Amino acid sequence: MTDEAPGKSVWRVDVADEARTAALAQDIASLLKMNDTVTLAGDLGAGKTTFARALIRKLMDDPAVEAPSPTFTLMQIYESGATRIVHADFYRISTAVELAGLGWEEATEDAIVLVEWGERVPDALPQDRLDIRLSYADADNRDARRVTVSGHGAFAARLSSFKALRELLRKEGWADARRSFLMGDASTRAYETLEKPDGQRAILMISPPRPDGPPIRYGKSYSAIARLAENVKPFVALANGLRAQGLSAPQIYGQDLEAGLLLVEDLGREGVVDDNGPIAERYLEAAGALAHLHAHRLPDVLPVEGDGNYHIPPYDLDAMLIEVDLLLEWYVGHIKATVASGARAIFTNLWRHALLDVANAPPTWTLRDYHSPNLIWLPEREGVQRVGIIDFQDCVLGHPAYDMASLGQDARVTVPNDLELKLLAHYAKLRKDADETFDMAAFARAYMTLAAQRATKVLGIFARLDQRDGKPQYLAHMPRVEGYLKKSLRHPALAEIKGWYEANLPGLFRDA
Repeated sequence: MTDEAPGKSVWRVDVADEARTAALAQDIASLLKMNDTVTLAGDLGAGKTTFARALIRKLMDDPAVEAPSPTFTLMQIYESGATRIVHADFYRISTAVELAGLGWEEATEDAIVLVEWGERVPDALPQDRLDIRLSYADADNRDARRVTVSGHGAFAARLSSFKALRELLRKEGWADARRSFLMGDASTRAYETLEKPDGQRAILMISPPRPDGPPIRYGKSYSAIARLAENVKPFVALANGLRAQGLSAPQIYGQDLEAGLLLVEDLGREGVVDDNGPIAERYLEAAGALAHLHAHRLPDVLPVEGDGNYHIPPYDLDAMLIEVDLLLEWYVGHIKATVASGARAIFTNLWRHALLDVANAPPTWTLRDYHSPNLIWLPEREGVQRVGIIDFQDCVLGHPAYDMASLGQDARVTVPNDLELKLLAHYAKLRKDADETFDMAAFARAYMTLAAQRATKVLGIFARLDQRDGKPQYLAHMPRVEGYLKKSLRHPALAEIKGWYEANLPGLFRDA
């Protein structure tokens, strides 16, 4: 059970024996990171030594570590690679001055700190910490323990999320699965692979609801204007919706929408690119999957089990314009250019005019990140179901050309011109076969407009990831995206916008 209060979270767990005590300690180890402080207290013989040893062994990834009690040494330090642990015992310490004489601050810098008898010198403990107390759960059974875990300060929210995750895994039958970090992405989401002893696999998606950012326009945050998902509800709705349309999206095995936790089908790791770049057959099938989706009349409201309905938001002018503004906010500074306020206003007005037609066109599901990192190849399936789609929570109601531009001008891998043309021709044929009124000329114009809009946005995002988020690895993709932007701006419908780029960002066109 848990007790929640502002700045504090309490979780009580009954463990049947010493082995379960060690297992719980290993579980809690996954919650910890450098500079965390954990206190350990409890009744004599209640299992503190067992708990501490199991915790340290897990953190060190070494089951052979002895981890003796630091009762006499006062501090025991463990180091392995980037992991550093300080295990301390304050029983013979009575003041912070004594700790200072031992070099406490220096010893605990950049370390995970585990303190026994921390109540002896409470002033030495940070406000943000995890307290663990072991006691006997049953007077008649000396093996059964009760472990009370209390998160204080910033640790309260972390403990609540940890408990929710553990409960989800238990409820859905994955508590015994081996967990391995899979990846994080350009957002705040993280992913783990789960594997049961019988070999069954799943993906754990960790995406806690993100707080709304500061208002930047119309009293709204960037994410609200750009129509970005702020929780996992859209993912659940669209995953089920895509499968209902005959496409391969992950099946949802379990969910905790409030905590932002999903257990989903593992579609594998086989992608649509190899060492030589895009695999043409797979990209063509991905274009076919979009044509299949766009040929259907799609609902704009989707049910979510246990949480009512989800309304897919529109990809309106405000959303598209706030995205192109990222170029002015981040990319211009990245290339050490300056753009006057008057030129900025012209930039916005030019894009507003260029995007009017696509904003007013009959909408469909625009998945928004339909490119190689988010496409899985499933050779055992047939037709368009061979394309697994794993990122769609930011789906909006927009022009069908947007996702084709995302695929045909893939920001993460160079799509040759001839393949891009083949993708467009394949898509157009399939759309024409399904609807003879399909207008390829109008689609091509929308394609180039949205390709330029997307490239403009992505350049701003990659610069922001570097400057604000400390993720410079995305800069490697900038030359490719710059090339896509220059190519798209050659369309006659974008002549004025191209003129603006040439006048204000001339370095972009020096090699054009």
